[in-house]
Amino acid sequence: MPGDKSISHRALILGTLAVGETRIEGLLEGEDVLATAECMRRLGARVNRLDDGSWRVWGVGVGGLREPAEPLDFGNSGTGARLVMGLVAGHPITATFVGDASLSRRPMGRVINPLTEMGAYFHARDGGKLPLTLTGARPALPISYTSPVASAQVKSAILLAGLNAPGKTTVIEATPTRDHTERMLRAFGAEIEAKEGPGGLVEIRLTGQPELSPCPITVPGDPSSAAFPVVAALLTPGSEIVVKGITLNPHRAGLYTTLIEMGADIEVMNQRDEGGEPVADLRVRSSRLKGVDVPPARAASMIDEYPVLAIAAAFAEGETRMLGIHELRVKESDRIAATASGLRANGIKVHESEDGMVVEGRGGDVAGGGRIATHMDHRIAMSFLIMGLAAQKPITVDDASMIATSFPDFIGLMRGLGASFAGQAQ
Repeated sequence: MPGDKSISHRALILGTLAVGETRIEGLLEGEDVLATAECMRRLGARVNRLDDGSWRVWGVGVGGLREPAEPLDFGNSGTGARLVMGLVAGHPITATFVGDASLSRRPMGRVINPLTEMGAYFHARDGGKLPLTLTGARPALPISYTSPVASAQVKSAILLAGLNAPGKTTVIEATPTRDHTERMLRAFGAEIEAKEGPGGLVEIRLTGQPELSPCPITVPGDPSSAAFPVVAALLTPGSEIVVKGITLNPHRAGLYTTLIEMGADIEVMNQRDEGGEPVADLRVRSSRLKGVDVPPARAASMIDEYPVLAIAAAFAEGETRMLGIHELRVKESDRIAATASGLRANGIKVHESEDGMVVEGRGGDVAGGGRIATHMDHRIAMSFLIMGLAAQKPITVDDASMIATSFPDFIGLMRGLGASFAGQAQ
């Protein structure tokens, strides 16, 4: 599987803040991550890909960023943009952030608000949207911030800004989110702790102005990307595949827990630890699935996987209820609306609400034949191409080009498993 996108972004960013050479194996070479690599170069780091496929980052240290002469272009990457806003906000430099049409529609206020409290200044379009210009704090102020949304991007942006702030920066979460930033900060030598506070809240506390030391990073396989061949194997009769080396970080494994509850034959094998991340192989066999109620508290651990879960739900017996997922409204597209529309176009009944949807499964009898508006969203495109594998008629997506942002070899890998594609996806 391609390297984990979340970990790849963070490896490049923290490598930039370390003093010396950081070696990265398995970096995802999708468009989103390559955009972050280029932005790190513009901020002063040396970032090179070697002939063996590994990467090297020669960092400038905390406080050592260079003011970029050109805008920082993040393409379609909300993760890259929001995390680097935190990085820049903690340094006394000015940078302009730009992205493609899809990213320019996405709200940045959830990151702008806490970073403004830390002393940064933003000049942005209405709604806090790109393009925007950010002037970092002089100096950054440590804050204690209770996040109003379950967002690892918000948490990570604050922690990255807090690296160049004196004293302790604290983020308080009601719902724990993916902890890749905390794990990697510890590996680079930062002093950071997470503990449960009053009322079950989680407090993450970072001591600022450390000297970060380079450490080798091996990026595990991306569980969000693995979701597509896994669901394809579950839905296509007679299938059996092994997916190797994906992270099963408990803050990322919610989809696999849910699929097993639905009756999926998924065997977890060869569990191990790589670079502080729990990693395993998965053996997946085609299965008859049943509808379930997905606990809203699980949403943060599988927020990117709901579109492909909805595909599995369409082939299951009975209803699958997915609530507490309002965050999907502000992803690369409105993923609740896009998923519901695509399901209806292929003969599936779905009940959409502001924060979720209920899918009425057809027990394997899915008509297909629909044409999907992807809204420039790679996960919508891949999800409905997977649906086409097991539907009675082929399914068409209006654009597959953006799949390269997260899974450059999606078409090639799925063809290797027996899938047939026609049209521009070739």
